[in-house]
Amino acid sequence: MPFAWIPDAGELLRTENCPQAFDTSPACPSKVRPQFMVRPIKMIQDAQNDCARCDVAVVGGGIVGLATAMTLLDQSPDLRVLVLEAETEVARHQSGHNSGVLHSGLYYKPGSLKAVTCRTGKSLMEDFCRSENIAWDRCGKVVVATTAEELPRLDAIAARAGENGVDHRRIDTDELRDLEPAVAGLAALHVPETGIVNYRDVCLAMAGRIRAKGGDVRRGFDVDRIDVASTSVRLTSRQNRRVECDRFINCGGLRSDRVCRSAGITPEVKIVPFRGEYYELVAGSEHLCRNLIYPVPDPSFPFLGVHFTRMIDGGVECGPNAVLAMSRSGYTWRDFDFGDLSETLRFGGFRKLAMKHWKMGVGEIYRSLRKEAFTKALQKLIPSIRAEHLKPGRSGVRAQAVTPEGDLFDDFLIRQGERSLHVLNAPSPAATASLAIAKEIVRRLDA
Repeated sequence: MPFAWIPDAGELLRTENCPQAFDTSPACPSKVRPQFMVRPIKMIQDAQNDCARCDVAVVGGGIVGLATAMTLLDQSPDLRVLVLEAETEVARHQSGHNSGVLHSGLYYKPGSLKAVTCRTGKSLMEDFCRSENIAWDRCGKVVVATTAEELPRLDAIAARAGENGVDHRRIDTDELRDLEPAVAGLAALHVPETGIVNYRDVCLAMAGRIRAKGGDVRRGFDVDRIDVASTSVRLTSRQNRRVECDRFINCGGLRSDRVCRSAGITPEVKIVPFRGEYYELVAGSEHLCRNLIYPVPDPSFPFLGVHFTRMIDGGVECGPNAVLAMSRSGYTWRDFDFGDLSETLRFGGFRKLAMKHWKMGVGEIYRSLRKEAFTKALQKLIPSIRAEHLKPGRSGVRAQAVTPEGDLFDDFLIRQGERSLHVLNAPSPAATASLAIAKEIVRRLDA
């Protein structure tokens, strides 16, 4: 996409009810039905120096960055806001490669930023989907204990759910079979308010709102250099295009720690990419899962474990596992980047993490390479599932912040810099919580 300012605002005034009014990517989901007219973009272009000027630049066109830009314009309509996305389309990475769950806030430490923003953000996200006519469903989920050892952990999750204000109910095996006939378990929690949505549709609608309010989304702008001066910030792309702004917000996801360092700040965490791989139920096997089926998490392992998710667009996903990605955009074992991998392996925090969880890590790699092993893990929840019920699905890469001590940073992490804010950890449930996270970012920016 050429880096060009279009001075004729009339060319941007459209009333079509289609995402092409604001996004030129090939896909145009019919579920997204924005009901607004695009306003003139308020950027200023210095043609002589090929430098766009704005009040606030947001680095990263994922759901947190888009929600932040939209919230800035909601609160300050005259603000000049520009989103800078390195890829050719928004939601290219985590926001477009997640399980599509509207999380209820079941697991998170009470009072944490995750817990608070997930509860508020879920309500805001549901309202946004209603206003944009984006398909979503509050279908509910079950968290299933399959062994006696898991029953006390199930009780602990129920206690935490109560502290977080999550609607839930402990159910016995008969009630579990009524909800999910194929599931085997000793007991379960039913969480009726958990939902599903396609977050890529959400991101397209957010990009439309931004442009409708006079902001802009510049794709293909890969920030390579950041120069912070006393009165402004200059962001330069790998293609030597430039943006000058008063302040900027780093929502760079998989590259957020690098963007932070480019601004002259040493982050206390490093992003380590973990790939999650999914299978899908083949046609005719979807009856095995009606809605969402989760295991009781293993407290010794930092991820939730494989689960079943009915998708809003149809079908059922099974997974994910969690393996180290060989690249920060490593969606398969073949995706290899020597610089990314060497940076991870040199990081002492990762090596300590790997030593703590090496047995589990070996198991995750084995399940990644052997379908039979993946199937066996799924049989813990649905004993009747067989390898022939599964076909390879998509994968996603999670940007996980790891501390120098080898711990996964367990909450969202936002840090202040000179003329900047940096979102350094925003894993699940960040998509659900994105609109509430955006409000917190804007509050801190204005503080």
